[in-house]
Amino acid sequence: MKLGFFTMPIHPLDKDWRVSLREDREAFILADELGFVEGYVGEHVTDQAENITSCVTFIATLIDATKHIKLGTGTINMPNNHPAAIAANIAMLDHLLDGRFIFGISPGGLLSDAEVFGNLDANRNEMFVEAINQVLAIWAGDAPYNIKGKYWTVTTERTLTPDIGQGILAKPLQKPHPPIVVTVVAPFSKGVTEAASRGWEPITANFLMPAWVKSHWPKYVEGCEKGGRAANPVNWRVARSIFVADTDRQARDYVTAANSPYRLYYHNLLAKLKMAGRAEAFKERRDMADDEVTLEHVTDKLVIWGSPQKVVEDLLAFREQVGDFGTLLYAGKDWLDRDLGRRSMVLMAEKVLPALNAAIA
Repeated sequence: MKLGFFTMPIHPLDKDWRVSLREDREAFILADELGFVEGYVGEHVTDQAENITSCVTFIATLIDATKHIKLGTGTINMPNNHPAAIAANIAMLDHLLDGRFIFGISPGGLLSDAEVFGNLDANRNEMFVEAINQVLAIWAGDAPYNIKGKYWTVTTERTLTPDIGQGILAKPLQKPHPPIVVTVVAPFSKGVTEAASRGWEPITANFLMPAWVKSHWPKYVEGCEKGGRAANPVNWRVARSIFVADTDRQARDYVTAANSPYRLYYHNLLAKLKMAGRAEAFKERRDMADDEVTLEHVTDKLVIWGSPQKVVEDLLAFREQVGDFGTLLYAGKDWLDRDLGRRSMVLMAEKVLPALNAAIA
């Protein structure tokens, strides 16, 4: 099993933005030093807590600060951007990273982002499909383009001047394009099947109960069969909220404290998903009432914490529940205590991962 990093960082509303951004960058740099194989960062424009507004811009600050880790958008919220802008910016980022890039995409889940971009009442799944199809068509085609859709049109027919390079959109370094991943947040997701049928790979979100995590594998197999390829667990990425400390007591006290970053994270997400009518992700069974989905219930079920030995045992038990997968994505959280936040990542890479792989082998 490989170790990766995925953060949609949720910070206290009164925390200095400069400090939040600096610590978020530091986490990726540390992940690179520790041998994490890939790292993803989310984006939202209208969220004071989840305050990275552009994952492309954020990743650009890490180009020379990291050496080996592959960096991914987690995700580009496709309906909120013009496909031509996405195609051009991602192509440039792929070149800047010398191909050390993974293209994460989604329809976007934050309702206030959808409202500010004018698509709150639109069919965002339909917009998502049109946008990624147009991006891929841009990369596969040549100017002047003639890509027409319901929501966007891409052409430079009136202004193309090939001898000076005008009217030509950039193509990425990786051919035919960077690897594409989709973040999956719904139980029994049809999106997993559709993505797999197109050769894309899934990331299962860290806020899904194990029963719903398990539901993604057969959907992935179905999509791979539809696309004429074999389903391989090595291509399945699963994110989890994990905190590792030197002792169980230290880990428990940090995770369960009233001002814990883990409680802050799930308090924020629980409110958002309930507002969007998507609280099912936090339920252990589908007939569970929304009122039963409390913060205590969610943090107890979804945060893996403890000493390295306890975390290994809990992760093995989790893997026994959901099945085999290739990459465990350690979910980034706010660093209420910088030293403990860093220590958790160090222990995860140097103690937990080797013991986990030894047990699996």
